[in-house]
Amino acid sequence: MSEELPAGAAQETKASKEAKETRTAREAAGPLHAEEAGAAGAATASGSPKAPRSAKKTGTARAAKGAKGRGAAAKAVEPVAPLDWSNPLRDPRDRRLPRIAGPSGLVIFGVTGDLSRRKLMPAVYDLANRGLLPPGFSLVGFARRDWEDQDFAQVVHDAVREHARTPFREEVWQQLSEGMRFIPGDFDDDQAFEQLHDAVEELDASRGTSGNYAFYLSVPPKFFPKVVQQLKKHGLTDAPDGSWRRAVIEKPFGHDLDSARDLNALVHEVFDPEQVFRIDHYLGKETVQNILALRFANTMYEPIWNRSYVDHVQITMAEDIGIGGRAGYYDGIGAARDVIQNHLLQLMALTAMEEPAAFDARSLLTEKLKVLRAVRLPDDLGEHTVRGQYAGGWQGGAQVPGYLEEEGIDPASTTDTYAAIKLGIDNRRWAGVPFYLRTGKRLGRRVTEIAVVFQRAPHSPFDSTATEELGENAIVIRVQPDEGMTVRFGSKVPGTSMEIRDVSMDFAYGESFTESSPEAYERLILDVLLGDANLFPRHQEVEESWRILDPIEEYWASHDKPAQYASGGWGPREADEMLARDGRSWRRP
Repeated sequence: MSEELPAGAAQETKASKEAKETRTAREAAGPLHAEEAGAAGAATASGSPKAPRSAKKTGTARAAKGAKGRGAAAKAVEPVAPLDWSNPLRDPRDRRLPRIAGPSGLVIFGVTGDLSRRKLMPAVYDLANRGLLPPGFSLVGFARRDWEDQDFAQVVHDAVREHARTPFREEVWQQLSEGMRFIPGDFDDDQAFEQLHDAVEELDASRGTSGNYAFYLSVPPKFFPKVVQQLKKHGLTDAPDGSWRRAVIEKPFGHDLDSARDLNALVHEVFDPEQVFRIDHYLGKETVQNILALRFANTMYEPIWNRSYVDHVQITMAEDIGIGGRAGYYDGIGAARDVIQNHLLQLMALTAMEEPAAFDARSLLTEKLKVLRAVRLPDDLGEHTVRGQYAGGWQGGAQVPGYLEEEGIDPASTTDTYAAIKLGIDNRRWAGVPFYLRTGKRLGRRVTEIAVVFQRAPHSPFDSTATEELGENAIVIRVQPDEGMTVRFGSKVPGTSMEIRDVSMDFAYGESFTESSPEAYERLILDVLLGDANLFPRHQEVEESWRILDPIEEYWASHDKPAQYASGGWGPREADEMLARDGRSWRRP
């Protein structure tokens, strides 16, 4: 038969037990602030059903407790700053743990456009489906359509169903759709931006986004200044303490060096340079990132990756489609401004750069800038640059119109749909090695590749008949559509005679890895939310790229019209002649 404890002893035992539980919880949670620990104990002793979830709430509870016990003295209590606490079970060196974005939201301007429907909204869903977004992630659309939130959610739903890479799951969609909002209005509509400000405040409270927002400008470049100024005017760029606001800008970044500098200056008046993310979706592709892995994680390539062994480099981006319905955007811009200024010069910089000190944004920027600043234009731009326009013809079993026959195109337009240029890099590694860059529409097939073509053997013991079918060794990095790499070299043909012919060894992502490559926009949107700028060109790179292209564009503007080439071919004959003068020829991808 047990004996009951006195009331005082029972209270003391209860208090001791509660103190022990508080101490145990504090040890499990990590090194909390002493005052915060005291507040936690006070909350437990008072019978609170839940422990405080944040330092802010804990400070409030402590102040209220002190006001009851100490009266006016409570006014002297200072709030406790939020703690920088991390999960001790999460080791950043553990590759099994994916990078997951923290509390955040994404605002897309121009959300009804083709890019948003085909790429951005499906990429957001795919990230959520892979568990890489926080549970309270919010998506806000801004456009001129007169929609309600549910209309916007239906548009996103349809885009996800049609274009998402991962399977559709209802539970993922429901959680994502709860955080969707739509703001109708023009870019000069102050009331619409006030509604956007209110929506951001409401989502902070209801979804726990912590004031972290990225503003994605999926709009024509002429609207960049207006949108950025409106964001500043209505306080949307002012992040609360401990939070962030970032701007994401789609290409083109200006149409020449002067306009790029003006745009950069305007954007940087509102956002810090580190908070501006310029999207070049090619840099988000797995095979582009693999250029760095290929070069700097292996020892077999680096000794031959220089002028002593490399004869030349060809970088090609070919499309098998025309301009479609993009006449208003494309005419006046052209292939060189649309592709060479950003995509191809970035690929060239990654191919030619020296090893960075570390794989971080600052180190990568340093080495890429060295390459871009060392680029040398050919002395005779007429001999070593070519522009063209596709003519009508047959492609893919269908008859297609020429560029000047496309709807919305001026018959006297001189806009280039094909561009090929020769560049040199004046440094010790690449002196004397030409880099040939080409891009075009209505070409033989859709392909993007980097071909590092090596010099022929200085001496061959075989007679000419044995090697007449032997070409040049090459390493070809396939960016799209069949992501991977090919190494081309000579091998003896089986038989009684000595005959050497080119063969290839292939590496394909789809065959070597069980996980399919994510879309470029998945990686880039996640990096924006994480604040990782490794794969984004900085404003210095943009300006250097325009410095390279501007003299070529000025030369073309004062000379003859673009050369014509047949749809379905590989460009104008002038481009073939350009390489033939150097004793070389274009690869057939």
